[in-house]
Amino acid sequence: MDGGAAGVADGAAGFVGPASRLIQRHGRTLVNFASNDYLALADHPRLKQAAIDAINRFGTGTGASRLVTGHLPIHEEVEQRLARFKHAQAALLCATGYLANLAVLSTFAGPGDLICIDKLSHASLIDAARASGATVRTFGHRDHDRLGRLLTRNDEALADISTPRQPRRFIVTDSVFSMDGDCADLPGLCDLAEEHGAITIIDEAHGTGILGASGAGLCEAQGVTGRVDVVISTASKALGGLGGIITANQVVIDTLINHARSFIYTTAVPAAQAATIAAALDVLHDEPWRRERLSERVRQVQALVAGVTSVAGNEIKPLDSPLGPWPIPIIPIVTGSAASALNLADHLTSLGIHAPAIRPPTVAPNAARVRLSLRADMTDSDIERLARALR
Repeated sequence: MDGGAAGVADGAAGFVGPASRLIQRHGRTLVNFASNDYLALADHPRLKQAAIDAINRFGTGTGASRLVTGHLPIHEEVEQRLARFKHAQAALLCATGYLANLAVLSTFAGPGDLICIDKLSHASLIDAARASGATVRTFGHRDHDRLGRLLTRNDEALADISTPRQPRRFIVTDSVFSMDGDCADLPGLCDLAEEHGAITIIDEAHGTGILGASGAGLCEAQGVTGRVDVVISTASKALGGLGGIITANQVVIDTLINHARSFIYTTAVPAAQAATIAAALDVLHDEPWRRERLSERVRQVQALVAGVTSVAGNEIKPLDSPLGPWPIPIIPIVTGSAASALNLADHLTSLGIHAPAIRPPTVAPNAARVRLSLRADMTDSDIERLARALR
């Protein structure tokens, strides 16, 4: 191990792998600033034991879809817990967040409907919107004026036509944006939805487990839990597992169970996956220090990055949107060109930090960046290593 990676562990023990604080790359041990395992649960002993116990009891697979013979008591148990966690009437567990987004939008939207979606929403939301057959219109990031105009024009168009079924309007967005680390203004979106009779669908992938009084997400943090129609979450980030989670009123969940093709025609998630989610909810409740530590690390790194104008000869651009008051563990360092982002990533690697360059088409042209993703188990020496690299 060369000098750039020497001392990376600095008193921290444990697993070295893709989901851990330390990662192996080309024979070197690097501090992992690229993982979505924000609360460091993917290697938590309680989650691993829960998965092992579930495998011993139910086996490794389910063998069929939920509506055939794949349904297990543990599916129902974890869905009830997820509904309570998300302050909803009911929940539905899908294999992945991508399939959950596809289930919701392909079930409730169709030809003649209008989907208005924030342009920086995750690709899975955009793909699901397009697959629904509805008319899809993007609005500029957090641009409520543009969204309001889209809905108003649609109101006017509907006033001039008669259809057998009243067309639906949907407002769709991420709660926390994965490449910018900023948040949607959910109260403002709910106001527009109520004014225009639109349905709100919020993807809480990066807010679940982190934000709000109990960790339920940005809806909880911004006080709109009862105003959002459908919330889609994932267990693959802060909850340390895998699985798409849909929470809504019971009638919405019942409709999905009977009509969502990506749920009906998919083999049920293994019991180990469901058990891991249940264990993550237990740890979230029992170990609040993880969220507190993560918030502390976010504040530290935000302060480090805020004053940086260049690193290793690469100019750093200010963010278009302020990061806001919430402890979002996603902190982008925008360089503009793809070459500069690659140079910055190489510079960080040389100093023992793994933070890959993010380039178009994942981000817009001339908006390439290195995205720092923080974890609750990062040490003081990890943060100091980053500070030295940025200096």
